[in-house]
Amino acid sequence: MAKQGYVYILASSFKRLYIGVTTDLEARMHKNNHFPDSFTARYKIDSLVYYETHGLVVRAIAREKELKGWLRSRKIALIVESNPDWKDLSADWGKPITLFDGSKAF
Repeated sequence: MAKQGYVYILASSFKRLYIGVTTDLEARMHKNNHFPDSFTARYKIDSLVYYETHGLVVRAIAREKELKGWLRSRKIALIVESNPDWKDLSADWGKPITLFDGSKAF
């Protein structure tokens, strides 16, 4: 069975970008620097600012290549269109969720 793929863009606080592809986005967004000599670790590129889901990983790979060929200004425009504040989209992943308690009065 073919796996789905994700194309993602990571950014540093100085807006240095990294574009990648993975089949497990949540696992890719680990925050514990397993590879301290990697490009993303060296430049502190750790905020997920954009991602796309593709039904097939081969389509995600093709899209990754397309995005890597874009000018930086076009990549930034893509991010700003869906995430104007450059919020880390993975910041709350793995944290406990507080369930709504409908019995409390407002």
